[in-house]
Amino acid sequence: MFNNFNVRTFIRAAAWGPVILFFVEHGFSIGSIQGRSMQPTFNPDSNKLRRDIVLLNRWIAVTHDYARGDVVTLYAPDDPDRVITKRIIALEGDTVFTTLPYPDKHVKIPKGHCWVEGDDVFHSKDSNEYGPIPLALINAKVSYILWPFSRFSKVERVESSRVSVFKED
Repeated sequence: MFNNFNVRTFIRAAAWGPVILFFVEHGFSIGSIQGRSMQPTFNPDSNKLRRDIVLLNRWIAVTHDYARGDVVTLYAPDDPDRVITKRIIALEGDTVFTTLPYPDKHVKIPKGHCWVEGDDVFHSKDSNEYGPIPLALINAKVSYILWPFSRFSKVERVESSRVSVFKED
């Protein structure tokens, strides 16, 4: 039979459930990066059995504190069940010069949208196929590489040198 100690311990532990759930959903969590689209930033050795393990800052999806050069995870525009990792190239109001297969040479990013691309241009399905991405699809910022430990580091914000971005008034 249950004694008072076990019931009290269970209730105390269960009381932390919502706090832990909130922290994981809106705070920080751990994820893994798959694929080649973000090489050499992630998975630089092309070994499909090894994936970089990263710290995800989910609070950014609440605060919308995005900047050009941030690496983010987002729901794929063509498959909302799939999460992809890309770098923000441009934000609303910016004009970005595109690459193939995007049909126009440049596009002004509309309000509430951004332009994302993979670091490996030749192995990335990104805004050059999707077009501008709604900011609402972003669910986290990739903050640190945690594993492999030899690569433990903060993920740096890197503005693209390949894409020209300028702000129009």
